Formats: sequence, C-alpha cells, structure tokens
Amino acid sequence: MTQALVIGAGPAGLMAADMLSQAGHAVTVAEAMPSPARKLLMAGKSGLNLTKAEPLSDFLAAYGGARDALGQSLDEFGPKAVTEWAEGLGQPLFTGSTGRVFPKAMKASPLLRAWLARLADQGVTLLTRWRWTGFEGATCRFDTPEGIVCVEPAVTVLACGGASWSRLGSDGAWAAYLPEQVAPFKPANMGFRVAWSDHMHRHLGTPIKGLALLAGATRSRGEIVISSHGIEGGGIYAVSAALRGGAPLNLDLLPDLDEETIRQRLSRPRGKTSLSNHLRKTLRLDPAKIALLMECARPLPDDLAPLLKALPISHDGPRPLDEAISTAGGLRFDALDKNLMLRTRPGTFAAGEMLDWEAPTGGYLLTACLATGRRAGLAAARYLSLTSSGKP
Repeated sequence: MTQALVIGAGPAGLMAADMLSQAGHAVTVAEAMPSPARKLLMAGKSGLNLTKAEPLSDFLAAYGGARDALGQSLDEFGPKAVTEWAEGLGQPLFTGSTGRVFPKAMKASPLLRAWLARLADQGVTLLTRWRWTGFEGATCRFDTPEGIVCVEPAVTVLACGGASWSRLGSDGAWAAYLPEQVAPFKPANMGFRVAWSDHMHRHLGTPIKGLALLAGATRSRGEIVISSHGIEGGGIYAVSAALRGGAPLNLDLLPDLDEETIRQRLSRPRGKTSLSNHLRKTLRLDPAKIALLMECARPLPDDLAPLLKALPISHDGPRPLDEAISTAGGLRFDALDKNLMLRTRPGTFAAGEMLDWEAPTGGYLLTACLATGRRAGLAAARYLSLTSSGKP
C-alpha cells in the first residue's frame, strides 16, 4: 500500500507533498502531464506574481464569498509566509509599487527547480503521464504509459486543478468522478467579447492605462488591452465576476479628475481644433481612449464629462472557459470538513484550484493554492499518523 498519494503536481499538490514528506511519510505524486507545474511555468513567463504585500484583511477581501472557507488556510499561510517560503528556496524577491511580490529572477523555473530538488531530497516520488480516472473502491485508478494501474494509498490529496488551460493539464475532467459534490465551472479572470468596428483596428494590442472600471458595486483601478476578440487585461479580470453575473461595464477614463473639473477644461475655447485634438490638449487623453469614446458613445452629447467618467462598454459575454486564467466552480466546500477532507471519503483531501473559489490576478490565486495545499498536506499527515498508530 502506498502511504501518501498526491494527484496533481501543480503548486497545491507539490505543497501537499512537501508537508507530507517533511512529516516523514513516503509520498508519491501522480501528474497527468509529461512534466510538473506547467501552468505555473506559463504564468511565470510574464513575471511570477507570488503574492501581494497588503494587510491580511484586504488580502482576504479579494476572495469574496469564499473568504470564510479559505480564511483559516490563509491565516496560517498568507502573504508573509509565502515570501518566507520562496526565500527559503533561495529565491530573492522584490515588491512592486502596487504591492505585488515577484522573484528577482521573474520566471517560475528557478523556484520550481529548487522546490523539486528539495522534494526529491525528502524522498518524494514524481510519476508523470499518470492520469487519474477515478476511484475503484479503496483504490485510485490511473491510465499510465504501462497501462491501467490501481493504487491503494493510506491517504490521498486531490490537487487536480480547475477547468481552464486544458493544454497545460487543467481540464476539469476529474469532476466526472465526484459529480454530486461539484459546482458547475465558470470562467474567471477572463476577457470579454466585443465586436469592434474597423475604426478600432489600429488600436488592437494597445494597453489602455490609467482607468477605473465599474461593474455593479465593484470598482477597480487597472488597465485593459484592446484585442481582436474584445477586451482583456488585469483591469477587466478584477471585475470579471461582477460582469459574469450581469453587471454593466463602465469605464472611468479620467479617474483622477472629477466631473466638474473635466467640464471646466473642456469649456476652454476650441476654435478650429478637432474634437480629438481638443480632448488630447485639455485632458491629455491618449488616442486609444479617444477612440474608445468615439466607438462607444456615438452620437456624442454636448456634455462629455459624464461619459468620460462612466463610458458604457457593451460586450457579448466572456471568452470561452478554456481561455480563462482561472475558473470559478469546482469541489464545493460543503463537501469537505474543516481540514479539507471529503466527508464521503475519509482519508481523501482536496486543495488548490479544484476547490470552488475564485480571486482576481495579483498574487491571490497562487497564494490560495499554496495555502490550501499546505493545509491539506498537514491534515493528511496528521490523519496518516493517527491511523498508523491505531487511533481513531
């Protein structure tokens, strides 16, 4: 019998394996892909945002309705603990002006190499191309290069990921093996479809900075990118949950100016200057913001100030699930006890993106994956120690 089995070699699974192996247990990690942590490596290509340095109350607020369910995991392993963990793996860090924390190397690969080396030193076995295909009684069934293999572990930690970026291993196929315990998947941190006119084509790929985005009761400062499919970027991701729920989207193109100040500046004599040049000179609007105004507010009213503070953006809904950075939905927290153990399957724990929570980009996603992986791993280690000693 295998002592401890971890299914999934992303951040949550590797953290669970780390905790179990540090506790002295023999650990096998089964990963469906040819190599571990592919989504982590992809995220790190543009700079690995590990966490965010801010008060814990603000940090927890980013998790919305899952705040209480994740609270204990994040209390025990929050932003400060994440930075200390990464530094313990020999990764110098820096904190950007927005509080986001990155390795100085920026990429994920140096941290991952150091982590995998530590796990190997602790005796962790990593099996790749082992795809979990469900339970058969007390065993976990896998499709492997050697054929079908059934493993009967003493404890199991499921860290199977969400349902986006299937090419990197997160395809949500595991939900079929826990059908009554899974909330439907929805895209999170995703772009939205907009059918731009030809007028916008020269601005495709342009980042539009210095915005505030308003969606229902949610307001966020950030930037967006105009793409051939619509709008993307960190600013839109921060309000994506509200938009997915049906809230209208409005852009504040001048968040540092109030409406009356805008009105006063626009009242300056224009002469023969075009409206675009007048907007540029009086308000320092860049060409992409002016193009958005012209695209989304024709015909233009005489008083532009209200529009510049709340420009309505019509969209045709979110981009497909598999294009989303993360997903909402997944294994419901009411299917788990406080230690992240499945109520219907003692000795089986779950962690990471496969749980039903969502958060914006900015370090929140990775921190919660690490924190829940740690909690599940520690709980599995305690369970294994108690059952090995014959205690209930």
